[in-house]
Amino acid sequence: MISQTERLKRLNQMLVERRDICCSEGSVDAFPAVLQKNFQMEYLGLIVCKQGEFQFTLNQKPFVAKAGETVFLSEATVFCAGSCSVDLRMDILFYRVDPIRELLGSSVVAMHLYATLTPEPCYVWSTGEEEDIARYISLISRYRRTTSNPFDGHERKLLLLALTYKLCSIYSRRLMEDNQAAGHKIDTFIQLIRLVERYYKQERGVAFYADKLCLSPKYLSALSKSVCGYTVQELVFRAIIRRSMLLLKNSNMTIQEISNEFHFPNASAFGTFFKKETGLSPLHYRCAEENSLSDM
Repeated sequence: MISQTERLKRLNQMLVERRDICCSEGSVDAFPAVLQKNFQMEYLGLIVCKQGEFQFTLNQKPFVAKAGETVFLSEATVFCAGSCSVDLRMDILFYRVDPIRELLGSSVVAMHLYATLTPEPCYVWSTGEEEDIARYISLISRYRRTTSNPFDGHERKLLLLALTYKLCSIYSRRLMEDNQAAGHKIDTFIQLIRLVERYYKQERGVAFYADKLCLSPKYLSALSKSVCGYTVQELVFRAIIRRSMLLLKNSNMTIQEISNEFHFPNASAFGTFFKKETGLSPLHYRCAEENSLSDM
């Protein structure tokens, strides 16, 4: 079993190296050195306080977390750990969403709720689901250490996917409880992304989705932009690109077959769309993915 000192040392190294997943690999009673000074967040951060309490600042604003509470940290903020009680026990996970973005579906935009629907870059909540969150952190830690099995990377991604949806659920529920107006916006937005997931292959216009929700296109576009930062059409385009990438990477479908799946008039039109959205042609993207796999 790895000692707590070793776990803190390893977590510190992960954060210094800015790895995609940085985890305490079990409960610790202190913060690694790199977090005890101003640390620029490039991650979503979770700190589950199991026992005791600790102080910290985010963007120089002071916070306190106590036993039974979870700290939710946003990207693009500055974190600094402060004093800790002698009986502190906590689990820490910092991770990037980008490596799982293609798996998240249109619901990926729900992560923007962290920044767009709430005025604070940090929340300290007793969610009632601290044990589940800590369990996810423990499982993610286990697969981070395993490298011999080629399926481990995929399993770790799926665990991060499940955890991310769990966080979206917690945030949405809390916002709806705290703010009825925000809750209505979130509810409408969730209905929208469900419709996008269902119809994105054939319907790209805002009028279609507005009609389904009995709203005006102008109102729906403004609501979508205010909630997630994307217009309805951008949500549809992101869904198409995400699915296209998966097909290019994980199937033997031709470019024409993929084009047909999304109802483009021809492969050339699909190629133009894909390159505009990603900077690469579909063929170049597929070749780049195949080369990256052969280098592993």
